[in-house]
Amino acid sequence: MAGMTIVLLAHSTTGVAAEASMEKFPDTGKPIAIYTSAAGSDQRLSKSGTAALQPGHKLVEAETSIFVDPGKRYQSLIGIGGAITDSSAEVFAKLDPARQAEFLKAYYDRDSGIGYSLARTTIHSSDFSSASYTYIEEGDKALSTFSIDHDRRFRIPLIKRAIEAAGGKLPLYASPWSAPAFMKTTNNMLKGGSLLPEYADAWARYFTRFIAAYEKEGISIWAITVQNEPMATQTWESMLYTAEEERDFLKNHLGPTMHKAGYGDKKIIVWDHNRDMMTERARVIFDDPEASKYAWGMGFHWYETWAGFEPMYRNVATVARNYPDKHLLLTEAAVEKFDPARYQYWANGERYGSSIINDLNNGAEGWTDWNILLDETGGPNHVGNLCFAPIHADTRTGELIYTPSYYYIGHFSKFIRPGAHRVSAASSRSTLLTTSFLNPDNTLSTVVMNPTDKEIAYNFYVGSDSAQLSIPAHAIQTLVR
Repeated sequence: MAGMTIVLLAHSTTGVAAEASMEKFPDTGKPIAIYTSAAGSDQRLSKSGTAALQPGHKLVEAETSIFVDPGKRYQSLIGIGGAITDSSAEVFAKLDPARQAEFLKAYYDRDSGIGYSLARTTIHSSDFSSASYTYIEEGDKALSTFSIDHDRRFRIPLIKRAIEAAGGKLPLYASPWSAPAFMKTTNNMLKGGSLLPEYADAWARYFTRFIAAYEKEGISIWAITVQNEPMATQTWESMLYTAEEERDFLKNHLGPTMHKAGYGDKKIIVWDHNRDMMTERARVIFDDPEASKYAWGMGFHWYETWAGFEPMYRNVATVARNYPDKHLLLTEAAVEKFDPARYQYWANGERYGSSIINDLNNGAEGWTDWNILLDETGGPNHVGNLCFAPIHADTRTGELIYTPSYYYIGHFSKFIRPGAHRVSAASSRSTLLTTSFLNPDNTLSTVVMNPTDKEIAYNFYVGSDSAQLSIPAHAIQTLVR
């Protein structure tokens, strides 16, 4: 079955064996709370029951079982969240105050929402803006006209409110889609083209000017990515780097410029494209010591997946295994080809569930969806590249529309918190997918997903103790203990 690959990795981001750095998980005395979302029902992140682990269940080979061993620990989680784009901010601004408050709670409040803990934004425009723009006047190599006034209208206010709704802490990273037109071989922000060598220093300084301007607004930038999708010539803002060009821009321009500006603590993420060629990009950049010293890790997207082909999760595992000192982050995912008749298409949610489980199990330390909000057209998007978001707003009525993707993401983001360590989790049958994390407060959150057409009874083992549970057809559960 597609999307089932799981590879467990002895990969720790703490620098010491996780088994030695955390207290032993208590084996007894704590009930399991079960939260379920299921197709064809009204269960949406609903508490559907409780259970208790008991000793003595005889393991039978024919049964389906989930095995969790909290003593075997791997990478820690940075966060799970979504992108605050121009489009999201423009749609948000059209909502009335009550709907705005509902929306912010839905995403960023852990109690009444799904507790997003990570965010991405863009460096000037992307396709999910109402128009192309930059922060400087055309031809201004000295960046003397640099201004983020455009972002102060919609995007910056939403970012500030999201940070507040998240409790005052929301790590934010930023990605460029293209350099200004005059800096490129094509003199066009759209349809690809490459950075002209004579503008490499100016483009590197553009990043530091962005960071400085946002931090002057009180918005801290946790990380930047070098380039969104550096191998894709798109009809929208796009710019190309070969692996060698990205390596050289990082080591000769961006990395040194960031350090000189006092931003050596900011993370720099390379690639920011699909899983398909991430191993080669990692080899070229991470095997070069002068480039590698500036690279915190690698970002990747999910769009290499075409119908009938299995997503390339093993490439994530390969990079994690080959470069255990580097970090991996899913930086973008969205369901494309928007159709309002498919708002509640359950398979869209299942695509999220399968990807998050497999990406985390193969070494990813975080997961960031694309637009947090779009309108009833799947936009705005200035080149018509319309897609789905977990929440849509019908700007004609003010209604918020929650899609299955919102609930599937929530089964992870609400219950698996920053600093949680992934622990060993495996299914005895390919019909169920699973991942499990031990949170900083010592709660164990295990996600179980059933993408099949039948309800499945299963044993849930934590160590040698177990409980007998069931999961409906086309459902996802989080078991919290």
